[in-house]
This record gives sequence, structure tokens and C-alpha cells, in this order.
Amino acid sequence: MGRPGGAIYIHIPFCKQACHYCDFHFSTSTKKKSQLVDMLCKELELRKDEIGQNIQTIYFGGGTPSLLNSEELNLIFKTIFTNFQVAENAEITLEANPDDLSEEVIKMLDASPVNRLSIGVQSFFEKDLKLMNRAHNSEEALQSLQLAKQYFDNISIDLIYGIPGQSNEQWIENLETALKLDIPHISSYALTVEPKTALEKFIEKGKVKPVEDEQYREQFDILVNTLTSKGFEHYEFSNYGKPGYHSQNNMAYWLGKPYLGIGPSAHSYDGTFRKWNISNNSLYINSIGAGKLPQQTEELSKTDSYNEFVMTRLRTKFGVSTEDIQEKFGEKYKVHFLKESEKFLEDGLMERTKNIFHITSKGKFLSDGIAADLFFID
Repeated sequence: MGRPGGAIYIHIPFCKQACHYCDFHFSTSTKKKSQLVDMLCKELELRKDEIGQNIQTIYFGGGTPSLLNSEELNLIFKTIFTNFQVAENAEITLEANPDDLSEEVIKMLDASPVNRLSIGVQSFFEKDLKLMNRAHNSEEALQSLQLAKQYFDNISIDLIYGIPGQSNEQWIENLETALKLDIPHISSYALTVEPKTALEKFIEKGKVKPVEDEQYREQFDILVNTLTSKGFEHYEFSNYGKPGYHSQNNMAYWLGKPYLGIGPSAHSYDGTFRKWNISNNSLYINSIGAGKLPQQTEELSKTDSYNEFVMTRLRTKFGVSTEDIQEKFGEKYKVHFLKESEKFLEDGLMERTKNIFHITSKGKFLSDGIAADLFFID
């Protein structure tokens, strides 16, 4: 029956329009949406024995899952509940864009098994939304949250910092707006310039001024200080939650639990093997329709697993336990970690409590670079 417990991720690869910074897999044509939903359900049936039956979290990501209608959503849920044993208190999250969240849609979601909304606000400023080519405006951002709060208690919003032309004062105002709305969970990311995106082209042509590292650092510090002073726990590098509102889905990824990724471009992990589906809607539909899984597989070596363990744990409130390293990977990796972490302890970028190592507040913004220096290179 596979491993005990786990998570299911469903990728909905459709968007109304392309955000200028996004490099995820999606299509702006929804012509094949109902056909693709049928294939998502077929893939769930084909892969029902790959993961333990005690499903703790279900997450609809994308793309834009809020483009699903009630029939499509209900079909996916019916397939999941028929083929998997879902825990009674499972966290079931759906990502939504503010412009989709009319009262009718929110009521439909409230009547479904969805019990957590992740709303892609990104900014409450019109100029930021236009620069990023978001489908919603600032008024829709506010209205969607006020409406959602009438039906849902567990709500997360995404906010982006390091946007070209965004002052520290505007960033503070974004955070204060979220706090006034009493949103219990905030995921916040730096706006990174990904290859082959519209944003990269605008910067290359001089239409948009690139953001200096200092702005990223200042706005990250503002973010951490503002939210932690208001009772949020900074429990993972990009995530802040009030007690009882931490994302269980994301925690599964960071703690190395198995998850099943369904849909075009979705990734899966079972503790040893990583799999990923083809990033092409038509090829995905044709392949699943023929009963074949359109995926590639990679077996993680012990060194790959150790490096991933260090990277993910250092980003979280749990830190890295040398006892865990010894138990999972052996003495060689523990000795390596202890030796390589010495310089970060001396510089005040890491701290040690018995056998647990954490990144300090001084080192938080550098956590990915620190983790890379702690990697074991064969």
C-alpha cells in the first residue's frame, strides 16, 4: 500500500493571463479544461497505490485552481475520496486569484471539502499589480478577502517584496493592510527575475529598473520584524503563521514526507524517488488517455538526500539535528556538517542548542547560500 501518510498536490495548469514574473507551467486557453480534469482523475486512479492511504493534506495549485467550476471540483474530490483514505481533519487548500472570488464562487468552495484558501494578492497597490500583469486590481484584492473571511477562517495570502519601484513605506503599508484584515497566514516571496519571463525582457530593454540587493534585504527585515511583533511565527523562510495556522501541506514538503503530484509538470516524492510529469497539456492528456504515465523518474542518492535535508530543514523553525543526520545518513555526513558549520557559528549566522543547528536572524536572508556551503559534494 505504499508509505504511511502523505500529501496530494493537484496542478491546475490554466490562467486568465500570464503574470510577467511567472515561469510555472500553465496555459491561457481553457479549451481543454474539462478534458484535462478527466485526465487528472484518471491519473489519480492509476497512481492510487503509490502513496500511503492516510492522506493528511490535499493542495490545489497552479496555474489558477479558482478557475475550476463546481462540477470539475466535485469530480476531482469524488475521485480522491473513492481511491484514497483521507484523514478526517485533513487540510484541503485551494489557491485562488482575487478576481475569481465572487460571493457565488466562495459559497461554492465553502460547500466543497476545501477548508483553506490561499489567495494570490501579491500587492495592494495598483501600480505593482499592473507591473506584474496580475488579472486583479487592488479593490478586488480587498473585496475578495473581506468576502472570504465571512466563509473561511483558515486563509493565507501571498505578498511579494522587492518589486521594482516599491518603496519601504509602501511595503509596510501592504503588511499593515493584511494585518488590519486579520489574515492568519502570510506567504511572502522576493520578486525574482526568472529566465525567459516578460520581466527579464523588460529589465534587459531598460523598461524596468532592476532591484538592488539592499532593497530585498531591507524589505525582508521589515517583513520579519513587522509580522513577528504581531504574533506570527516565522516558521519557514517564506512563511509566517499565527498559532494553529501553519500550512500543513508545506510542512510535509519541508519535513521530507511523501507526496503525490497530479497533473502536467507536477512533482512527486516517496522518500527515495522523485518523479515529475511532462509540462505539456496536450501530451499529458494523450498519454494519460492511453493509460501511460508521462513522467520521468530520478533516484536520489544518499548525498542528494542529505543535501536536500540540510536545505529544507535550515529554512524551517526546526533546524538541523546532527542526531537526525547520523541516523539517516551516517557518521561521514555528520562530521562534514559539524566541520562546515563552524565558520557560520563563529560569524553569528548560525547558532547551536545541544545537537540542533538553526540559522540566526542575522543569517536568515542568507539561508540558501549557507545551506549550499554545507552540502556534501561527492
